[in-house]
Amino acid sequence: MSDLSKINLENLNMITGKLLGDGSITKQKGRKPRFQFIHAASDKEWCYYCFEKLMRTLPLTPPYYKKVHDNRTLKGYTECFQVQSRTDPFITWLESIWYQDRKKILPFKFLDQFLNEIALAWWYQDDGHLSFKNNIPKKIILSTDNFSRDENLGLRDLLTKRFNLYFKLDSQNRLLLYDQLQINYFLILIDPYIHPSMKRKITPQKHPKKVAKRTTIYLPTTVKLSKPTQEIHNNLKNLQSLFEITMNRDSYIQFYKDFILHHDLNQETKGYQIIFHESDSFIIQSIKNKTGLKASQIISLCFHLNKLEVSTSFFNL
Repeated sequence: MSDLSKINLENLNMITGKLLGDGSITKQKGRKPRFQFIHAASDKEWCYYCFEKLMRTLPLTPPYYKKVHDNRTLKGYTECFQVQSRTDPFITWLESIWYQDRKKILPFKFLDQFLNEIALAWWYQDDGHLSFKNNIPKKIILSTDNFSRDENLGLRDLLTKRFNLYFKLDSQNRLLLYDQLQINYFLILIDPYIHPSMKRKITPQKHPKKVAKRTTIYLPTTVKLSKPTQEIHNNLKNLQSLFEITMNRDSYIQFYKDFILHHDLNQETKGYQIIFHESDSFIIQSIKNKTGLKASQIISLCFHLNKLEVSTSFFNL
């Protein structure tokens, strides 16, 4: 099967995420393949949601409850919901692409075509984990240990190319994202496609705290200040507009791609003591919570935008 024009594109994205995650294509000897996914009973809502979405393209039977004997658990069993399809030429075609000698592989030509933000979100909800420290996201894990290390290196490169996300591969052959700015960007990318039952896998909403009344910020040494307090406050004129950009998903994604990625946030710096106005303090902390940018980086961006006079194009989005 090579004609995909009759297949719903969004469903192809979802299927891509599912096959990167908990989805599989089973095949008994002498029989045609079937699409299948299994979720823990605690993720029943997610399982039913996936069924309802994918049944538009795949001939799925409704989820059914299973109790599986397992001596490794305190109860002695695990509970899950399973969905399986009937046979279909489309599933047979998928199996020929995603499997080699009945081992699941990463079909990079297919991924290059269908791995988008929806696929990323579905994959993450299936096989992703977010760890927190003091209510702040610190690490994203994508379980990819079923694929070879070489495949995962290729997948890492594809994620960089497609989403500007720089994952690392750990000793357990999993993809990890540590950088605070990128973690928040990842969560912003997938947020519209997160099911309510999976909200635990995204950043909890926090009420912005005020930045300390007197604090030290660090600006690039290339920024020369003769009257630091006055010049820093003068360069905060775009702070409200920067806040509006970061609070809007579409404008922030564009800003991230067109500006933040090309701005060196790790330059040599010099510290300045500053007292923020209460309103500026609140805005800075709000931007920090949303994006993962540090207060000093936010101020540095204001300086850079003002200097280049490129802010108008973003602020009018």
